[in-house]
Amino acid sequence: MKKKRGMAVAASSVLAMSLLSFSTSLHTSAQTQTSSTQAVSKNYLIAYKQSLPANYQTEIKNAGGTVVRTIPEIGAVEVRSANPSFLDKLNSTSIVAANLEKSYKLEDGNPEGADGQPVALKPDPNGTYWNSQWDIQHLTNGGKSYALETGGTKTASGVKHKAVVGIIDSGIDAGHPDLKANFIGGKNFVPAGGYYGDVPEEKGIASNITDTNGHGTHVAGSIAGNGKVKGVGPDLGIRAYRIFDASGSAPTGPIVAAMVQAANDGVDVINMSIGGYDSLKYYYEGTRYSDISDVLLWKKAVQYAVNKNVTVVVSAGNESLNYADKKALTDYMNASYADLGIKYSGVTVEVPGSTPGVINVSSSNKWSTDQLAFYSNYGNGFIDVAAPGGDNGPVYAATEDLNQRDFTYRALSTWPRYLEPYFTMQKNDGYAYLHGTSMAAPKVAGIAGVIKAAHPEYTPSQVEALIQKTALDYGKPGHDELYGFGEANAYTALTGK
Repeated sequence: MKKKRGMAVAASSVLAMSLLSFSTSLHTSAQTQTSSTQAVSKNYLIAYKQSLPANYQTEIKNAGGTVVRTIPEIGAVEVRSANPSFLDKLNSTSIVAANLEKSYKLEDGNPEGADGQPVALKPDPNGTYWNSQWDIQHLTNGGKSYALETGGTKTASGVKHKAVVGIIDSGIDAGHPDLKANFIGGKNFVPAGGYYGDVPEEKGIASNITDTNGHGTHVAGSIAGNGKVKGVGPDLGIRAYRIFDASGSAPTGPIVAAMVQAANDGVDVINMSIGGYDSLKYYYEGTRYSDISDVLLWKKAVQYAVNKNVTVVVSAGNESLNYADKKALTDYMNASYADLGIKYSGVTVEVPGSTPGVINVSSSNKWSTDQLAFYSNYGNGFIDVAAPGGDNGPVYAATEDLNQRDFTYRALSTWPRYLEPYFTMQKNDGYAYLHGTSMAAPKVAGIAGVIKAAHPEYTPSQVEALIQKTALDYGKPGHDELYGFGEANAYTALTGK
């Protein structure tokens, strides 16, 4: 697994696809500090009790900060300050928590590395790749669920979407032939120059949801692809909320802002194939830090969405960790970042996977009903359901021989047509194989979407209950630490059995 790429300081979070960073590229400036006396600009996240107080800007200014972003719906403010005593100088009884803001790092979606021989995609006689989509075939019972609900209806002018899924990710190739009929807009949260000022091609245009990473487009195809590949709901509407630029980095602020925006836009489901470990106490160079503000705002953002009748689906992560084993989790974080001087000594929580109100998804595979994909996190009380995220096949699982990987056991979906050819293709024709819990979560988001299309009156708790009730009981009988309630399935959810 790639670790600490592009970081000057350690990560205390882990993305669903790879390690995240608590990096000085965010917390300080993008430039290297040149002297011990030079002031270093850092980003902070402030959580207020309820709404923002009338004088919050004055209080922040007096403490030496500049407001970067406000999210009044959840009482959140992002601040930038070069004052090393900024947190100490904040003086407001309205503030619940304030801390250095966490940064999340998205890499390539392949936990053990993305090297390997290209996979030649072989079209079916009808020109599609349906026979290569083992995961979607399984979820839809060979496509039978499409006869029950696709997420929309065809009209003379296009598709009338009965439910919409908001994808908080790296954007989307909106013109992709398999996605364009279902794409209905979105918003970009990446600022001009990127988050760290080192991406000059980023202009900060709110309408620019172009996927320069690939991850978001792959997720979108699993939800609502309708062309050479099919998604779980091929007529679901999809909205893109772009939080990752080409580098795949984003702090907490724009992520929770995107959740609020999606809820305000009236989406029915949010998919977040992201997540991270936040610590309530850790030390860097002898200074104590905490991520309490980040944790609190994740909770408030999820609750805001749920209160707006939005079902929130997230991925469990790819570190092969038992989340119920808190000591193992802390040991893992310390082992991962000891070389960067980070010491974890407090409770560590996974966000948003452990946040109340979300559906947290582990990754199953093609070849086993007893074993998760080798990389998937798990744990009693942590996993709600599983879904096919793919892996390298049974031979690799038995031998861990990188030469024995079979990429066709991964998940095939859409890929931006304008990006460099990916390792799973002989040429970039707009499709790619990936694996990860990031590929599992959108399957459940798609199931939630077709449930809402069939039952628009259902609340998020009712949607979740139906997914859990109709999940295939894999692993140990009943609820277990690997699959939760079982592997989610669109066909059984729509038939109710």
